[in-house]
Amino acid sequence: MQITDLLVPERVALNMQVADKAMAIHAMVGMLDRTGCLRDAGEYEKNVLEREAQGTTGVGGGVAIPHGKSNAVLVPALAAVTLREAIDYQALDGAPVRLLFLIAAPDGANDLHIQVLARLAQLLMEPLFCEELKQAATPEEFLAVIAKREQGETAREARAEAVAEAALTEPRLAPRVLAVTACPTGIAHTYMAAEALEAEAAEMHIAIKVETNGADGVKNHLTEQEIENAECIIVAADKAVETTRFAGKPVLRVPVSQALKDPEMLLHRALSGTAPLEPEDESVPGMGGNRKAGSAKDGAAAPQEFGRKLYTDLMNGVSHMIPFITGGGILIALSYFLDRGNAGAEMFGRGTSLAMLVRTIGNTSFNLMYVVLAGFIAMSVGDLPALVAGMAGGMLAIQGTSLAPQAEWVSSGFWGAMIAGFAAGLVVKLLRTAFKRLPSALVHIKTVLLYPVASLAVIGFMMVFLVNAPLGRFNTWIYQLLASMQGGSRVVLAAVLGALMAVDFGGPINKAAYLFGTVALAGGQEEFMAAVMAGGMVPPLGVALAGTLFPERFTTKERHTAMTNYLMGACFITEGVVPFVLRDPLHVIPSCM
Repeated sequence: MQITDLLVPERVALNMQVADKAMAIHAMVGMLDRTGCLRDAGEYEKNVLEREAQGTTGVGGGVAIPHGKSNAVLVPALAAVTLREAIDYQALDGAPVRLLFLIAAPDGANDLHIQVLARLAQLLMEPLFCEELKQAATPEEFLAVIAKREQGETAREARAEAVAEAALTEPRLAPRVLAVTACPTGIAHTYMAAEALEAEAAEMHIAIKVETNGADGVKNHLTEQEIENAECIIVAADKAVETTRFAGKPVLRVPVSQALKDPEMLLHRALSGTAPLEPEDESVPGMGGNRKAGSAKDGAAAPQEFGRKLYTDLMNGVSHMIPFITGGGILIALSYFLDRGNAGAEMFGRGTSLAMLVRTIGNTSFNLMYVVLAGFIAMSVGDLPALVAGMAGGMLAIQGTSLAPQAEWVSSGFWGAMIAGFAAGLVVKLLRTAFKRLPSALVHIKTVLLYPVASLAVIGFMMVFLVNAPLGRFNTWIYQLLASMQGGSRVVLAAVLGALMAVDFGGPINKAAYLFGTVALAGGQEEFMAAVMAGGMVPPLGVALAGTLFPERFTTKERHTAMTNYLMGACFITEGVVPFVLRDPLHVIPSCM
């Protein structure tokens, strides 16, 4: 199959006049729809724009390759336009765009189709080829330029394979630099980054081999011998790739866009001898895809990279926590619906055996969400050995375990769980360093005995002595502050209570405000509990409304999560907003308050 099998004259428009990239994408989607390639044009266009929101597909040199892989696509296809006047596309090099290709791939696109689309992405990295396309006078001439270049590309690939085979018997031909490229969709940027590195390496007379982790799987796989002989490995990836095979080798980790923007700089860095060594980790075979290693100097020089790692670790916990919030929240909401005959009564939601059972299951899921959050944050930081201590720390955070009598324990909520997760990961990293000097006879017991026992002890004592007790005292202080305000303005107090319900979303401050509202209600002060209820319902309902009214600002997964917040908000379940708070606290928390 050739590129021209996916691109026909009816899907090529030359010298089109558009105002912006959204209009250009809309025009190309229209061409795909008119030629029977799409099941749902609106849904596919939305998917393409969502991909644009994640990061520009303007790859530089006046070229953009918007793309989408969706069940709204019937058959793999391409559409292309050249523009009369270049438009701003927020491209990687800042240059305006005049040539656009839209790639449409079904969810089940097979390997052959993905390879063809990847070949197009690679060809578009060549400026002369792009210029020939821009100068084409007719769609047929446009396709002829592609067909001619495809023939030359096939010959180049054959020569590259011959060189790779010769390197097996001739060490001087073996690649000095290896690279791995990967992007979230695995259609365009993965292969374009590979092409950019290969082209620049050829200009610099550097032997290189690039492995692509694309939608069609791993291609051009790096062998053990190649890894052993390489001077450096570049990992240009925006998703996790398997890296434990590089243990002990210099590894340079960058976003995939950097390989597109400045491949020359990357290659110079790779051969400069300054790339950090990938740490040896015999304890966890197959793990480590998300880890970043480097010297203290590297860390001090790259605070942005440190922040990116911190965010990745946090999101690993949040992504695993979301199903517990969604499932538990909906079941708790269902318990209220099943017990609607007892609305207003003290036992509302627990008045029938069925409602009680459903509520118990939902609460169990809710109680596990912070355990999962802490566990998977720990696992992202310290790999699999940190999971045990992380989850145990999350459970201690929920219980609020401290040296005080059990009746005085106060949960430290998701703040405590996050502290437990990061601390567990760091503790295991320190233990890994400390245990490197162990006799070889004891190495095999590290993961089953030494890591769990030592990390559990450290995290357990930390949560009991350092984390839960201070957060409990802070919670008590908040409650006393609220009590001291009761004699003042009721409106001010009600506003404060409502705002405090939206500060930590189920944490100690939220619980303190709720407790005050409950006590006030028992004393006949209904208005304070009304403010508490409103303050607890606004965050999930606000997120749900935002997902409905402004869907383009959320990912597909976030929109689905947002919809469940209608039910959670209606049933006074504030925790449904936690994933959104963790992703963007500076915007979400103030807007909910």
